[in-house]
Amino acid sequence: MDRELYGREAVLDDGGLVARLCGLTRHGDARVAYEHGDDPPVTVFTGGRGTGKTALLKEVRNRYRGCTPLALLDCARVEPPADHGPGWTPLTGALSELAVQFSPKVPGASPVRFPRLSLGLVAVAAIGWSREDDERARRDLQRLGPLLATVDPTRGAAAHWVGKVLAKLAATFAETAAPLAGVLAEATVETVIEEVFGRLQRSAEGWYGGYRNAGGRGKAGLQQLANDFEQGGRRRGEAEAFLVGALTEDLLHAYTGFRRGSRIGRPLLLLDDAHEPLGRQLVEPILRARSAEGRRDRLVVLAASRIRDHEALRQATRLRLPETAHRAPCPRGASVGSGILVVELTPLSPAQTRGAFDRHDPAGRTPAELSRAVHRLTGGRPLGVVLLGRAAGEAPAHLKPDLTPGRLLDLTVELREDSPPVPVAPALLAELLPVPRLGPYAVLAAAHDEESARVLAHARLPSESRDGDVALRVRDRLRAEDWAASAPGSRHFVGDPLLRALLLHRLRFEDGDHPRYAAWHAVHETLRRHYGPEPGPYRLHHDLALGRTEDAVTHLRATFPEPDVLGWLGRLRFVASAPYPRERDATGPDPRRAVALGRAPTGDRTPAGGPDPAAGPPAGLGADAVELHLALRRLLHAVWLLTDPLALPDDEVADRLSYELRRLSGRHLSGSGSLWDAATHWPRDIRARREPSLPPGREDGV
Repeated sequence: MDRELYGREAVLDDGGLVARLCGLTRHGDARVAYEHGDDPPVTVFTGGRGTGKTALLKEVRNRYRGCTPLALLDCARVEPPADHGPGWTPLTGALSELAVQFSPKVPGASPVRFPRLSLGLVAVAAIGWSREDDERARRDLQRLGPLLATVDPTRGAAAHWVGKVLAKLAATFAETAAPLAGVLAEATVETVIEEVFGRLQRSAEGWYGGYRNAGGRGKAGLQQLANDFEQGGRRRGEAEAFLVGALTEDLLHAYTGFRRGSRIGRPLLLLDDAHEPLGRQLVEPILRARSAEGRRDRLVVLAASRIRDHEALRQATRLRLPETAHRAPCPRGASVGSGILVVELTPLSPAQTRGAFDRHDPAGRTPAELSRAVHRLTGGRPLGVVLLGRAAGEAPAHLKPDLTPGRLLDLTVELREDSPPVPVAPALLAELLPVPRLGPYAVLAAAHDEESARVLAHARLPSESRDGDVALRVRDRLRAEDWAASAPGSRHFVGDPLLRALLLHRLRFEDGDHPRYAAWHAVHETLRRHYGPEPGPYRLHHDLALGRTEDAVTHLRATFPEPDVLGWLGRLRFVASAPYPRERDATGPDPRRAVALGRAPTGDRTPAGGPDPAAGPPAGLGADAVELHLALRRLLHAVWLLTDPLALPDDEVADRLSYELRRLSGRHLSGSGSLWDAATHWPRDIRARREPSLPPGREDGV
């Protein structure tokens, strides 16, 4: 059954990118004209965590498996076998696994056999064997059984050939005073050919005559291959690259050999986490053979890379996903990297996010604005959209009418039918930031830059500092995971709104110490003290995070008459970007809404530990100052609510925001134009899921 992959039709449709590369519609229903003739590019899908790379590759596998030879490998998860010999490396292990996956029969064609790869891996397996430890040789040979079974299932899967190889090795040891890797490899290969290979496969040995110093002699090439592999370093790299060529040669032979023309479509090699070293070891030899030797191996390589700007992709052609729907040009140059087509996976659109929510909530019992709010929170990141959409669909019926993105994070979701439901926020955070310990990241998510992050680390994470600067360590890990720490224009140490919201959710709720929220209070109090006693925007930002709003309102009132109105609007915007101190499972409307509309808050969602947000103005103010104070309180709460990524959009509050700004424009002596423009553009920005722009109306939303 097809998975629902919103926004990925350009790749998966019957005329999409994969169909045009491999020559088959999905499920192999019909032929498709090859877009790149006999020279398909290596296609690399790029995007950060949660953008759907793995899901896309798995769906390609699900749709094309059984109709063309296909293999899927995660380059970050090739597990070494227990007690393996020196002939096993991540690359040799991966090649063996890929061959086994490629080998099953597909309609209209014989199974793919891998005699060349088998001989090469048998040869390198021999480098760790010795006279005193024949059990090592036995284990290594038995591990190669599934690969040799692709050559002859009746012989390769049987165990008798292992004994004959061991007997041959014993004789070789007896005859050789100082056995070399090449001598053992020759003895092993000879026995395997005799015991496993049929007449049609025995010529595969000759392919190794093209190896370094082989002079056209296959046995000499295999000996040299084993010697180079044992030597390590650059020589091992050359041997491993030749083994990759053995895999592609075996695949090519299946298309051009005895039953030439009987196959349709092309084989698919799917590589997840291809930015890992193993991905480069697998792909580079293919690209070099195509570029330097003009090789046409017919293999379609689809890879996924979390690192968009990986050095191996510098010479690639780059397209965005929608641009590949009907055509994906990839002009070739002299460089090896010009054979790569990089396809950036784009975020889901608001309509696609709406479609995901409709699928999980077909009855429409959740708020109409919920999908729009989730799209703002996630930025259209597919993993977040799908997980939160599923949580909305699985929410108890009595909760659905009042769901917000924040409430969705508090729910549980069933990820697998055979496992109990898991909490949404921790499950999503673990996928987006897979680090051993999330605690330091949650603490530093409250910071604004490296300096404030370092202050927090010294105050709240003293044990972490023994291993170096915690702030820099966290910063570098975020960069390595393709999360921008302190993104351009951001005033937060963790720049991505979704990741920051999830880390702050963990900071507030992980300890389960309601109603104290000790960790949350300690972190924000530390930063509040760091920014000093004066009511500057950073200190007031953390006041709001602690549920205290009156100092911020007072500061906005005191500085309102100043001539720098754009600076005043910027301070308002930043102070109101503070995370709201939510209460888990609180009921009723958000109290900020009532304050923004000039009403008394109701329900039990007012944060504990702070003053009543509807309290009267400070004593001693004149009537005009009181009116301004109350207007600014309404304005602050409106901006705080409307820019909160965990709240729902609210058109009534947006209209009130516009009303308050227009009234304020009439009170200011010199900056009325900026306030009037903000009244026009800020509600428009907010409805378009953008940060309120400065100056108001600036197209890039800054």
